[in-house]
Amino acid sequence: MAKVLHVDVEALTGRPWQYAPNGMTLVDDLDSIRRVLVRYTALTGGAAAIDDPLPPEALHSRAADIHTQYQAANYTRVIRELPELLVAADRVQISGNGNREHLLGYVSVYVVGAKLLTKLGSADLAAVAADRAAMTAGALDSLAAQGMAIYQVVCALLRSDRTEEAETLAVTMAERLTPHVRSDEPSLLSITGALWLISAVIAGRNTDRTQAWRRLDQADALAALLGTDANHAWTAFGPTNVAIHRVSVAAELGDPTEALAAAAAVDVDRLPPGLHSRRAQVHLDLAWAQSQRKRDAEATLHLLEAERAAPESIRYNVMARETLREMLGRQRKKPTRTLTDLAARAGALE
Repeated sequence: MAKVLHVDVEALTGRPWQYAPNGMTLVDDLDSIRRVLVRYTALTGGAAAIDDPLPPEALHSRAADIHTQYQAANYTRVIRELPELLVAADRVQISGNGNREHLLGYVSVYVVGAKLLTKLGSADLAAVAADRAAMTAGALDSLAAQGMAIYQVVCALLRSDRTEEAETLAVTMAERLTPHVRSDEPSLLSITGALWLISAVIAGRNTDRTQAWRRLDQADALAALLGTDANHAWTAFGPTNVAIHRVSVAAELGDPTEALAAAAAVDVDRLPPGLHSRRAQVHLDLAWAQSQRKRDAEATLHLLEAERAAPESIRYNVMARETLREMLGRQRKKPTRTLTDLAARAGALE
């Protein structure tokens, strides 16, 4: 409301405002990632310049593995392994003679780095990682790499609450790529579809229902052209992911009834193996929807299902923690052990 009215939150609440405890995820282990990102070894050289860069196939292989771990919601492992992989990618820039495959590997590494940092709420580091991916992709003759990098810039802008810039960038890039989409280029098709999906989520956040559904329909048409649920370019794009985003957009619009209705068309068993975070997202959105209807038992069950699909998804999701706090706050009697234990695991309790 404050954003729409162009006033400070304090003007509406009458008191100082700040995020609730754990309203944003802070992870001490991100310090090791930060240290790598602020060294700027491509300009300063240093220890990373001693070794030759990994062969392109090795860099791609390691990037693929960490993408897989991220999509499985194994965030702790990604946090642990990402700094070394970023150093390996930086050696490509330091060497000055990276070929096209080397540079594509660099983009892939920094894209997954931006994904993790956005997920964990570190907007400043996410912006740095996404920008490096975008700048390198811009020098390559690969629309897929450019689209993949821009998608992460959009996500970083959203994490910084720069919704207008994120929407403009997402729609502009989606419109640029759409004329080049072909069924025999599934990666570019999937990335374009992902851009339409994120732009639909932004429209929902802006309560622009017309644009949200129009953009979902654009993505739906591309999913039909793809013809299957897949994971090209680590997008998880396909008909099922479009259906999942219909639930998310309804949640962004603040419409729990529509979110629950849209969920009837979702069959997460159609998703490719390993996409645990996508499976969990449906249950996170439905937990919110049920909590809005004050059906806390059903909301708790959805949160438990999300945790079962991807245990770390609960702890690193702001909406999940705030939903838990809301339910705990309105318990007239002592909260159930199931609810309090779940809240403790999610980091929603001090």
